[in-house]
Amino acid sequence: MATWLTVMTGKSGRIFPGHRLSAAGGDATPQLGQTRLATRPRRPVVVARAGISGASRTRLTASCETAGMRITVLAGGVGAARFLRGLKAAAPDAEITVIGNTGDDISLFGLHVSPDLDTVLYTLGGGISEEQGWGRAEETFTVLHELAAYGAGPGWFALGDRDFATHIARTSMLRAGAPLSAVTRALSERWRPGVTLLPMTDDQVETRVTIDAGGDAGSRTVHFQEWWVRMRAAVPAVAITFSGAQAAAPAPGVLEAIAAADCVLLPPSNPVVSVGTILAVPGIEAALRAKTVVGVSPIIAGAPVRGMADACLAAIGVEATAAAVAAHYGAGLLDGWLVDDQDKPAVDDPRLAGIAVRALPLYMTDLAASAQIARSALSLAGELACRAS
Repeated sequence: MATWLTVMTGKSGRIFPGHRLSAAGGDATPQLGQTRLATRPRRPVVVARAGISGASRTRLTASCETAGMRITVLAGGVGAARFLRGLKAAAPDAEITVIGNTGDDISLFGLHVSPDLDTVLYTLGGGISEEQGWGRAEETFTVLHELAAYGAGPGWFALGDRDFATHIARTSMLRAGAPLSAVTRALSERWRPGVTLLPMTDDQVETRVTIDAGGDAGSRTVHFQEWWVRMRAAVPAVAITFSGAQAAAPAPGVLEAIAAADCVLLPPSNPVVSVGTILAVPGIEAALRAKTVVGVSPIIAGAPVRGMADACLAAIGVEATAAAVAAHYGAGLLDGWLVDDQDKPAVDDPRLAGIAVRALPLYMTDLAASAQIARSALSLAGELACRAS
């Protein structure tokens, strides 16, 4: 039976269909096929929380026994993949479904590239470059060098020979008429990641970044990958939008995986362009609000653990702190939040009223550390479920 909770939320820069926020905090007019980021005032929200089943609740609170548990995870790339590796070790008998971000997808050399989906597959399937955290291990770049010799670009996105094979296989299946979800399922047959990997949608959603070109040039909008990889996010973004999100639908199995989940976990992924993009697909955020959701902060001591999430947060007017990211998600969505010991003051931050915050070591230095973080997330989910029952 669902338990009804009344919570106070302060949505700073939350993502809602049809809204976009400028870096200056002003509201911008939405463009067709885009979402914008907007700020909503504090107000009481009544949220239905579907409780964890009795058997699963017992397992969660008894040494984290997770056999038979159903866990759904919203995932970006490197941080999510490493967290998932820890989650599999912490809950080896659980049924884990991963909803992957596809807003980063890009067409390169006529091929459909899905960076976040591939990072999850390669990491869990044992083919990832551990040094980089992305791309294939023992990679070579003969094809890329040959393309450069022909003057074919772009040269700023490094695709290795092994990686090219994945994109060729994906593109051929897509051109034959298969949806991305079916293609991802077929690719998973090769990698056997030990989880069910679903793209957030079968529809095209593209994360775009508006930058200030300077001088008389004004602003211009580029694909997220160009800003992230070519520019290294060094050019300040004035807006981040999700083109096509308003018209997109969750991929088959996405809403069902959320509805069936005993708990939903948000790994330490980028809250704007990874988790945020997934939440922009209509229906996903609403489904999450009925579940017990526990997140792991991607920010430690005021800096992203990896990548340039601080640049993304700045674009939507959110400071790069563990507390601010939790407030960005809001108590209407987030039930529990794990922060690093260095961010322990967040436990008592008044902005996080209605969110249970726990401090612990959050650096995923190895598999054991990642597994311990995953256990802590599951333990907090069980604690919250017991409170709600």
